[in-house]
Amino acid sequence: MVYGLMYRVVYAVTYFVIVAVLLYYLLTGRGYQIDPEWFFNNTTPYMWAGLGIGLAISLSVVGAAWGIFLTGSSIIGGGVKAPRIKTRNLISIIFCEAVAIYGIIMAIVLMGKMGSFPASATYEVLEHNRKSAYLLFGAGLTVGLSNLACGVCVGIVGSGAALADAQNPALFVKILIVEIFGSAIGLFGIIIAIIQTKGAGMGATVST
Repeated sequence: MVYGLMYRVVYAVTYFVIVAVLLYYLLTGRGYQIDPEWFFNNTTPYMWAGLGIGLAISLSVVGAAWGIFLTGSSIIGGGVKAPRIKTRNLISIIFCEAVAIYGIIMAIVLMGKMGSFPASATYEVLEHNRKSAYLLFGAGLTVGLSNLACGVCVGIVGSGAALADAQNPALFVKILIVEIFGSAIGLFGIIIAIIQTKGAGMGATVST
C-alpha cells in the first residue's frame, strides 16, 4: 500500500517536471532545442567518455557492495549456529569483491583511450572523437550493468551456499560451482566491452 502510493507520487512528480520543462522551452522560443540531433551535436565527446568510465566503476562497485551485503548477512547469521562456515564461505565475499576490481580495471583501460583534441579540429577528427566517445560510453555501460548483475547473482548464490553449508557441509562444493559460473558474467561484460572499443581512441588524429 505504502509502496504503491510512493510509486504514484514519484511518477506524478516526474511527469510534472517533464511537462514543465517542455512547456518552458516551447513558450520561451527555444523549442528547437528539444531535438536529439541538437543535443548530440552540442554535447562534448568528453562528457560521453567520462560518463562511460564513471558508469563502469560505479555500477561495478554497487554490484559488489550489493553482493557482499547479501552474502555477508547470511554468513553472519548462519555462523551463529554453525561457526565453521565463517572461514570457507569468505570465498563468496572474494567473488563479490572481484566484481568491483573488474570495473576498476576496465575504467583504467577506457581512460587510456581518452585524449585531447583542439577546438579547431577538422570535421573528420571531430566525428572520429564523437564515435570513440560513444563507444567508450557504451563499453562502460556494458561493463557496469554486467558487473551489477554479476554482483547480485554471486551474492544471492553465496547467501544460499552459506545457509546450505550450515545445514549440510556436503552441499558447499556443489553450490560453489554454480557461484563460479555466476561470477563469469562479469568477465563476459569485460570481453564485450573490449570488442566494443576496438578501434576507438580520442585524440587530435584519426586512429584506426
